[in-house]
Amino acid sequence: MTGAFLAGVVAGYGVAVPVGAIAVLIAGLTARTSLRVGAAAGLGAATADGVYALIAVLGGAALAAAITPIATPLRWVAAAVLVLLAAVTARSALRSKPLATGSGSEPVGPGVSGPATAGPDVARGESAPEPAGRRLAVASATTPGRAFLGVLALTLLNPATIVYFAALVLGRGGTGGGVWFVAGAFLASASWQLLIACGGALVGRLLTGERGRRITTLVSSGVIVILAIGLLT
Repeated sequence: MTGAFLAGVVAGYGVAVPVGAIAVLIAGLTARTSLRVGAAAGLGAATADGVYALIAVLGGAALAAAITPIATPLRWVAAAVLVLLAAVTARSALRSKPLATGSGSEPVGPGVSGPATAGPDVARGESAPEPAGRRLAVASATTPGRAFLGVLALTLLNPATIVYFAALVLGRGGTGGGVWFVAGAFLASASWQLLIACGGALVGRLLTGERGRRITTLVSSGVIVILAIGLLT
């Protein structure tokens, strides 16, 4: 139980730590509205990570018997997928540009103006500016319920997250730790998102600035590589 939970915690931080447009939206909602709204938005992102972890665990468990004969090559494939995701994430950090540009429109994060844009990262898949309709839908979420649902929907749109969790679960032979793995992933993601929301303007600036995004993205890449190595040992 403990091992599965801790594996989920590490996996949850690996997917949540890279700071992209979703994190900027969470920080911006907190700055413009209230801590309750920002925390609800953060929990929406964490819930999406938990949903994808659950899907990966349930799918892997269903395939467990079929996976057994090919467990060794599957571990290598899963490890290769994780290393590739880590490389893409690290590349985005080294080539990253400021998340916001532009035009004096309503701030999307503490000290940031204009539309949120982000380099690609494994956690959120944000390789292009957020469509205006979606961005405005989240920015206008002035109640905790609307903030939760808006960010949940946005985060679920990223398919890279389920690829990440599926590689981890299938690489472990389909079990992945079951409910304890999912709980660990959700709680880790939630703690990070709540840090962004609860930390207020200071933490928001530190994490969503160019240097903060680069550091968190490289940390995430390192965690993912460690997870890939763990599949082979």
